[in-house]
Amino acid sequence: METATVLVEIATGYLIVGAVVGAAFLAIGIDRVEPSAEVAYAFRPLLVPGLCLIWPLVLWRWLALERQKRA
Repeated sequence: METATVLVEIATGYLIVGAVVGAAFLAIGIDRVEPSAEVAYAFRPLLVPGLCLIWPLVLWRWLALERQKRA
């Protein structure tokens, strides 16, 4: 049972970090990454489950695009 508890805690932490990154991305980053999404507020809640699961990829891509814009 201890292994299952550890796995559930890891998964919970991963999803919590994903929710934080997803919220920041939807509030700040989506307009910078995809300019056509600037006024499309209705579809943003639909992105939340995917953002929670693939947040490392989203964060990596967002940071890469921010670095490109600065250079």
